[in-house]
Amino acid sequence: MIRLTKNTFFLFKLLLFHVTIIGQHYDMLLLNGHLIDPKNGINEQMDVAIDQGIIVSIENDLSGATADKIIDAQDLLVVPGLIDIHVHVFHGTKPHRYLSDSYGSVAPDGFTLESGVTTVVDAGGAGWRNFRTFKEQTIDRSITRVLAFLNIVGHGMAGGAYEQDLYDMDPRLTSMVANQFKSDIVGIKLAHFSGPDWVPTQYSVEAATHSGLPVMIDFGGSQPPLSLDTLLLQELNPGDIFTHAYANVNGRIPIVDADGNVLPEVFKAQGKGIVFDVGHGGGSFVFEIAVPATKQGLFPTTISTDLHTGSMNGGMKDMTNVMSKFLALKMPLTDVIAASTWLPAKVIQKTELGHLSTGAIADITLLKLEKGKFGFVDTKKKKLTGNQKLICELTIKDGKVVYDLNGLSSQDWDIDE
Repeated sequence: MIRLTKNTFFLFKLLLFHVTIIGQHYDMLLLNGHLIDPKNGINEQMDVAIDQGIIVSIENDLSGATADKIIDAQDLLVVPGLIDIHVHVFHGTKPHRYLSDSYGSVAPDGFTLESGVTTVVDAGGAGWRNFRTFKEQTIDRSITRVLAFLNIVGHGMAGGAYEQDLYDMDPRLTSMVANQFKSDIVGIKLAHFSGPDWVPTQYSVEAATHSGLPVMIDFGGSQPPLSLDTLLLQELNPGDIFTHAYANVNGRIPIVDADGNVLPEVFKAQGKGIVFDVGHGGGSFVFEIAVPATKQGLFPTTISTDLHTGSMNGGMKDMTNVMSKFLALKMPLTDVIAASTWLPAKVIQKTELGHLSTGAIADITLLKLEKGKFGFVDTKKKKLTGNQKLICELTIKDGKVVYDLNGLSSQDWDIDE
């Protein structure tokens, strides 16, 4: 009879493990990268194996395995596919309809995958009247995973008088459509209402409550401004989203006072569970608010772009630029990654996304953290200088490479042949 000591048994298990790895073949291997997975608390070098669109193994060393495609992620960050919960991608050709089936919105695949974003949420472009059009035109035709906040206004974010029409704000029909398309609709949106009362907010919360979903609110426009204290502490529920958190616009009380102090109700709302979302956009992020707020510890729950034609060529640019902006504001790297992956996944109740667990969907982004001198611009054209910038090197969606900046996934060409 052979007796195995504890050390012998450990060596036997290790040998068995390596034999298993050596004999295993995968669709794709990511080797030598530094993995940051906030959900699972991983922040170290790890290898990742992908098969049939799923993450099937995460180990310290998978170099003995084989794969159809092997990607060397040396000196790169391996993170979950980025999730941008505030974009406008209900693109179309209807004139004078702003971000609802019109020219101000953009086709997602041209502006998401190249910045590491695999999932976006359209923030109210469609309402209950035209959501099916949005689904057929954009959601069902995009490589990017497109979800939606359904506008409380039936015509969606069509601008002007459309968004002031209380008679087109129907919580019953809104919740009916949200329940009909549960896999696509992740919340209710209210934006741009400039009236003096709380009815649109209450309609939105009612529709969201009946659907079991959060509200995203773009607050402001009233003269005099409605109370921020009332909105955050009385009208909204835990899990609801206050977007454009670092804005300073007409018709809305900013989150810091004239002396640069964060308002007490803002910290109370954060403790209550209100989600503070960036929603950078073309006019909704200024350093005069963001710098004092973040110095006092008010970092965003979720980082988002408010992508549309009016923001992408200004200070916003893209998701990685906004993330880098928060690095310049001294937000820790792991928190920036969390606010762009796992936290938004939880906010929109899509917890199958935003992490790199074994068995998870293989949405993965490879980022390079460049060191140097970089300028970051707000929506008032003020510049903040930072010494770090995130660049997307490669994007994987459902286990397939969908963007590759420098050909990391491609076979080398020998120029001498």
